[in-house]
Amino acid sequence: MGGRKVCIVGSGNWGSAIAKIVGSNAARLDQFDTTVTMWVFEEEVGGKKLTEIINTQHENIKYLPGHKLPSNVLHGAGPVSLQVAVPDLLKASAGADILIFVVPHQFIDKLCDQLKDHVRKETIGVSLIKGVDEGPEGLKLISDVIREWLGIEMSVLMGANIANEVAEEKFCETTIGCKNLEHGQILKELMQTPNFRITVVQEADTVEVCGALKNVVAIGAGFCDGLGFGDNTKAAVIRLGLTEMITFAKLFCKDSVTEATFLESCGIADLITTCYGGRNRRVAEAFARTGKSIEQLEKEMLNGQKLQGPQTSAQLNHILKHKNLAEKFPLFTAVYQICYEGKPVTDFIKCLQNHPAHM
Repeated sequence: MGGRKVCIVGSGNWGSAIAKIVGSNAARLDQFDTTVTMWVFEEEVGGKKLTEIINTQHENIKYLPGHKLPSNVLHGAGPVSLQVAVPDLLKASAGADILIFVVPHQFIDKLCDQLKDHVRKETIGVSLIKGVDEGPEGLKLISDVIREWLGIEMSVLMGANIANEVAEEKFCETTIGCKNLEHGQILKELMQTPNFRITVVQEADTVEVCGALKNVVAIGAGFCDGLGFGDNTKAAVIRLGLTEMITFAKLFCKDSVTEATFLESCGIADLITTCYGGRNRRVAEAFARTGKSIEQLEKEMLNGQKLQGPQTSAQLNHILKHKNLAEKFPLFTAVYQICYEGKPVTDFIKCLQNHPAHM
């Protein structure tokens, strides 16, 4: 006891997977408190509260079924009656030295509004949230939203990390982007395992932009799958999507942007993984095959989880239109128009055929 206290803000699929890693590392490393709290959005599953299920069964049976969480995430090193999966955000985060944010990006303002004035300025924050917001100058990163609300330094973690595979301890890589390298090292120690390997880079804005934009590209990849196009077409979507990601980052990131960061796990690796295995691709494929709405498919297919790609495409479109740049990003724009403006999904191929990269 006496080490840095960790709170995970979020308990969905990815939040529960990272809790498994963080809980195991905190239990064995002296620099971290052995009890890890996890804020859980309270809901009923089979007539029982989700927090009670997590704290008694050591498993998030709704969002990460089949994977036991370390006991110190659930009831700590003390009496078994001590509940650490907590539905009250302020109680869960009380005294936290490290806050790990892993919730759908559309909920972050509401959560930060509750946390403001209750977080110490020296607390280390890290966002695993893949999305963007809009600000007066265009792009506003989720880490910036949290920083402005809470007044703490923020890092980000993004990578080719499908939650179930991480929970199964299959080898993967990820990227921490941090402007404070000391914080990056602390977070690396907290999260790295033999099968979850972390690279720390200082281009935090680029790392975060990659995490958000790859979901939009994955929607396009799903459209292609649903329309019956092959791997050649999907490879073109990935390549053209990557060019738009790089162009966007160079236009909107305040810090320097080097293409080397796109070769880290947060960049090309995460893009490939999401375009082949992620929920955005899967729902977009069903959208193209069935004609059902994104909202209906989200309810039918995701068991309460939220898609990030469509809403991110809408925010990107607003940012790009404000700067009169939408035409420079035909793939991003086509995804938005298909998701929100009724553009036929069969027209998606036209944005590939006429892409400026071919001119």
